[in-house]
Amino acid sequence: MADNRDLPSFAAGNLNDPELTAALKSLELTVRRKLDGVLQGEHLGLIPGPGSEPGEAREYQPGDDIRRMEWSVTARTGTPHVRQMVADRELETWFVVDASASLDFGTVGRSKRDVAVAAAAAIVHLTAGGGNRHGAIIVTGDDVVRIPARAGRAHDQALLKAIATTKRSAPGVRGDLNAGLEALRRPQRRRGLAVVIGDFLGEIDWARSLRAIGAHHELLGVEVLDPRDIELPLVGPVTLRDAESGEIVDIDVTAQVRADYAKAAAAHRTEVLRTFRTAGGPVLSLRSDRDWIADTVRFIGTRRRSMAAGAR
Repeated sequence: MADNRDLPSFAAGNLNDPELTAALKSLELTVRRKLDGVLQGEHLGLIPGPGSEPGEAREYQPGDDIRRMEWSVTARTGTPHVRQMVADRELETWFVVDASASLDFGTVGRSKRDVAVAAAAAIVHLTAGGGNRHGAIIVTGDDVVRIPARAGRAHDQALLKAIATTKRSAPGVRGDLNAGLEALRRPQRRRGLAVVIGDFLGEIDWARSLRAIGAHHELLGVEVLDPRDIELPLVGPVTLRDAESGEIVDIDVTAQVRADYAKAAAAHRTEVLRTFRTAGGPVLSLRSDRDWIADTVRFIGTRRRSMAAGAR
């Protein structure tokens, strides 16, 4: 079980609420304290940037981006090679956040939105500095909020506030992640890092748009879940309400119902991970009942080791 004291609640209602400002400052201190000194280096350590200058060619390794195949070297040597890229000094990071009603759900003293804001704050911290810019597209199902990509701490704080306070959709309105992805595609932006944050619980009708994003940007998915998204407690008869549709269902949670629910949830998560993998992006999975920052550090460490092994 994660220590909830390390993650403040972002239930404050508006951008100018002093409690929200204090919560974000507390989060920033937590991120700096726990990430600085553990993760040294530029944004290349989070995920490989698109680069602007060609580097040396090396032999292809399973998992390498086929878009970087070096065909002339491959033809000359008879062995597949890829071209390594020197990371661009200025990185433009875009967040696409599915802030539909289900993101405000939470059963362990924090909501999924709290974790989503924390994840965004960690990524902002890891990709800040050197003129790097951050922008966001926040979708609720009935609205699309656009935050232009700019540099600077004040802008970064405003961006995080927008993710924390964007109002949920009206009752009965489903989330629309595909609208957010399409808003990132058009107009076309400079190559950079696209970070897609959500619980991804609904229908996966956004796979095609995600592949288009992955073809132009480096891609990272951040899956934010509550324990109840994965399994149900053995509580017997209970009344459940869908956070987005508002539908109310009476159900007897038996051992068989729990097993069926867990199986369906696992199958859906597998499909989400497959969809991101097909689009060329890894997924950082975070849960509201776990130490989110430890999971983030573990993910980045794994990515760095994989990148180092590929470089060799």
